[in-house]
Amino acid sequence: MKILILPLAVSTLVIVGCNTTRSNGDSAPMSFEPRINPTDVVRGDAPELAALGDYETGITTLTVVNEGQLDLASASEEGTPAYDRSLTLEVWYPAEAQSDEVADRSTTVITRDVNTTATLRGRAARDAMPLYTNGPYPLILLSHGYPGNRYLMSHFGENLASKGFVVVSIDHMESTYSDQSVFVSTLFNRSLDHNFVLQKMERFRNESTNVFSGLIDTDEAGIIGYSMGGYGAINTVGGGLSNDVTTLPFGTPTQMGHLSQRQLSDPGYQATVDSRFKAVIAIGPWGNQVGMFDLAGLANIDVPVMVIGGSVDDVSNYQDGIEPLYQGLTGIDKYLLTFQNANHNAAAPMPAPQEVYATGEGFDHYADAVWDNTRMNNIAQHFATAFFEQYLNGEDRSAYFDLIPSAQDGNDEAGTTWEGFKQRDAVGLKFEFELQ
Repeated sequence: MKILILPLAVSTLVIVGCNTTRSNGDSAPMSFEPRINPTDVVRGDAPELAALGDYETGITTLTVVNEGQLDLASASEEGTPAYDRSLTLEVWYPAEAQSDEVADRSTTVITRDVNTTATLRGRAARDAMPLYTNGPYPLILLSHGYPGNRYLMSHFGENLASKGFVVVSIDHMESTYSDQSVFVSTLFNRSLDHNFVLQKMERFRNESTNVFSGLIDTDEAGIIGYSMGGYGAINTVGGGLSNDVTTLPFGTPTQMGHLSQRQLSDPGYQATVDSRFKAVIAIGPWGNQVGMFDLAGLANIDVPVMVIGGSVDDVSNYQDGIEPLYQGLTGIDKYLLTFQNANHNAAAPMPAPQEVYATGEGFDHYADAVWDNTRMNNIAQHFATAFFEQYLNGEDRSAYFDLIPSAQDGNDEAGTTWEGFKQRDAVGLKFEFELQ
């Protein structure tokens, strides 16, 4: 296996002075100039733990290559050739402070229609020197939908890195806006990509000359997966696929046959479940509604899982897919957060960039018809913070989970609103949980 690391290098990183300060919970921008497409907005009605943390943050881009993988797009009755999977990663991390005069806080990204690019602006400074003082920091992987890219959930990267996590977002080859290929490639490779990236980050951690050495705690890792990323996350942590998957109509018989490697019944599958993944958030997870999972596979998961979904999701199907997936999880701490009347875009995608709105096409890939994206993102950041601080950091965040299902204002059962929410601010949400 070969590894390309771009552009972060120990020899080129310098610590620069900072002329700005930020206290915990301060959501003001780094400068007073209006910003287009900010990725770090925390609204005034955001729940408590959505507030940005104390850490300055950096952002960098890496490329890793997983050699000799099965090329399912080229599979035929004659066989399946091998190819190299190149995965571009975007990494957010706690960093030394940089002044606005020298910091590059913008990123150019490809959007849903492939032809339109957009400029995102956040707090993270490009290639800033990592802050090792309080490290190592737990690792969280972000896994996008089909299609998507590593920037689709940028808000999680910005937010969680400011609280002491290293967040690695993956461009899943053949599943991005730019290189979307056969669907079966996504079905087969999601979990393999998760495991490979964890392994690579572990290797970087153990190389004394690597910039990530001492920065990442790969023994305490989590995943946030959206749609197909949620499907992959469930499969990664023990949710073996059902015995029926190879007969489903998502590829040729030869292509689908390779999915047997990800079935619970496959003798080698359990050995691929990496115990370093300690917790998973699955947002709008796809697959349960079409029979990708069954009760035996879901019962095989032994780490905490939070499921997030919109009650009218018509892609992953809330009633037949998302909710039954949550119900099928047994013997673990599990949580279900529901955005009432939200569809498939609940909580995961960043707001549609202004460049997307200007084209008049593609904004529905990001937006929801009922809920504001930033509002949903802040709520998801609040619960993700509590979840990962509880299960990766070992902090007691139980008060933020011990909630009644509905906190509708005026409901005598509620008395007051949910922990961390202001009165009336949890309206439209439903929360369920079971603890072991």
